[in-house]
Amino acid sequence: MDPKKVFYENQANSIIKKLEARKMEGYYCPDQESAVTKVLELIGQEKKNVGYGGSMTIDGIGLKGAIRNAGHNLIIREDYKTPEEKKECNALLVNADTFLTSTNAITLDGELINIDGRGNRVSFLIYGPEQVIVITGMNKVVTNVPEGIDRVHNMAAPANTVRLGCDTPCAKIGRCANCLPHTICCETVITRSSMIPGRIKVVLVGEELGY
Repeated sequence: MDPKKVFYENQANSIIKKLEARKMEGYYCPDQESAVTKVLELIGQEKKNVGYGGSMTIDGIGLKGAIRNAGHNLIIREDYKTPEEKKECNALLVNADTFLTSTNAITLDGELINIDGRGNRVSFLIYGPEQVIVITGMNKVVTNVPEGIDRVHNMAAPANTVRLGCDTPCAKIGRCANCLPHTICCETVITRSSMIPGRIKVVLVGEELGY
């Protein structure tokens, strides 16, 4: 067996125990195919309203197509363009049966670290949808919260600013410059526990996914 896969599984099992103590459910999937299967299992067989936040992980594993093929109603946020339509989309998302997202980092103790621009992704993680499923590659595991914030500032955010065509220093130099103009690092959210037991479910994938 691949030693790295063994390491990922052992590390994931330790994190899952920490998630339990934080009233979140954790699952380990060795690859993205089994992760998609697990997410569909967690959503359930009955038709559900499913929303998602911007995520290269979700896009990369083909999860949206799988959800539509399973017969669920996927709320495609990109279809809502005007301010009025975006308000309508947010109303649908906050009342969704399931909200899908990744996380910018997860600590060995099971804390989720996310930094957002407008805050729509983290707001639905915090409140609203009946169930939140977080899908993350094991490459996003960090030792602690400060390391997780550093990871976002110096890895995830610079990559995302290039992808989004943002005029920020990190898009040009590849590291955080603590900027304010045009920054996408506006809202920092640390999820240390779930007030509603089991509402947040974390699917840890034994591959490198997303930024």
